[in-house]
Amino acid sequence: MNRKTGYWMRVLSLSCLPLAACAGAQEQAAGFIEDGTWNLLNRTVYDRRDYRHGGLNGAARNAAKPRGERSDLAEEWGYGLMGSYASGFTQGTVGFGLDAHAYLGVKLDSGGGRAGKARLLSVDNEGHPKDDYGRAGAAAKLRLSSTVLKYGEQRVKTPVFGSSDSRLLPETATGWWVTSQEWGDLTLNGGHFTESTDRNASSHDRGFVVNYSNGRQGDSFDFLGGSYDGMERLNLTLYSAQYDETWRQHYLGGVYAWPIDDEQALSFNLNLYRTQDTGEARSGAIDNTTWSLMSSYLRGAHRFSLGYQKVHGDTPFDYVTRGAIYLTNAVALSDFNGPNEASWQLRYDLAMAAYGIPGLSFSAAYIRGSGIDGSDVDPSGGYTYLGYGRNGRHWERDLEARYVVQNGAAQGMTFSARYAVHRGNIDQAELDADQIRLAVEYPIQGMF
Repeated sequence: MNRKTGYWMRVLSLSCLPLAACAGAQEQAAGFIEDGTWNLLNRTVYDRRDYRHGGLNGAARNAAKPRGERSDLAEEWGYGLMGSYASGFTQGTVGFGLDAHAYLGVKLDSGGGRAGKARLLSVDNEGHPKDDYGRAGAAAKLRLSSTVLKYGEQRVKTPVFGSSDSRLLPETATGWWVTSQEWGDLTLNGGHFTESTDRNASSHDRGFVVNYSNGRQGDSFDFLGGSYDGMERLNLTLYSAQYDETWRQHYLGGVYAWPIDDEQALSFNLNLYRTQDTGEARSGAIDNTTWSLMSSYLRGAHRFSLGYQKVHGDTPFDYVTRGAIYLTNAVALSDFNGPNEASWQLRYDLAMAAYGIPGLSFSAAYIRGSGIDGSDVDPSGGYTYLGYGRNGRHWERDLEARYVVQNGAAQGMTFSARYAVHRGNIDQAELDADQIRLAVEYPIQGMF
């Protein structure tokens, strides 16, 4: 047994000592095959992004193409097929199991001048979209009481390290992950990962997906934390993480819901990140505190939300993996996370079930950010290339419609349409763009 395996085995054994008292989910195990489930998800996505005002002369789009061949139009259309299998656990004090997945992406339409920015399709070394791409992986797992340890390629969901599924295929990560639910309302998670695989990647050897820094990669990512929902109407989440030789990051989140009556309710969603460089500081000097607060008022079918987000620091708020950002103003085209940026959001959601059309919903959001100042960014760090000025400002408008089939042979089939617009000045780092995104999903599920 190697050193890391021994460590996680000790975590498992300590999670429910004394052993005789372990009486969790493992006692209900029916078997490796008997509790197994499978899922097949069909998805097609069309993403068109029209970059306006020259878009910084095409510098950020179709980046693998020669400058003269780049286009102000990014357009990709693909079909994704995602199969996954989760076994049950063998019976006994310690149960063993296996999770596996296989993903396939197929190009339906795009071209070398239009591919690369939407990140639906995989591209070759010359910037041309591949006709198809795919990858597969698996994770072995064992369970003691209500604590599960996994090792291998898997999807992860935490505020500091999380697998995004916002394109054609989902993101995955390789490493160790332990989840414990021994104490009822408390869920604990810990992980040690050595790579993350982007949504349009076909290989597993590209290190980590880091969203903003172009500094040298760290070799590992570790986190520990959990959430507690044992208090009435309140859920609290706390995590601590370290990106090897780059930064330490802490997260605090809280959601409070207050029902006023049968038709009305208030809710508040707080997210706070604290990031500081560590070790070799491979992305440069970082001293960043970023937080957001979203308050919502629900009345029948209508939800009105007002959000505020603030970045304290001379670098943008950065994160590893595409899904590890729980800030409320991280929206379709921008994260509104520039150095020293302050942003607010006004949002409206309408659920049509109250009007006799269950499954149909609409949303509209307007986000505006200002005060971006990256003039004091570490000149030798990983964020200088973004070119932040002293007075950055921008705005985004998002409109979306969504329908989920409620019954019949197509139950669960989902249709969505989004129209998003982003505009900003030269002192911020995002491009002016108009986006149209259409998606259809059809899931098929089963048990053995």
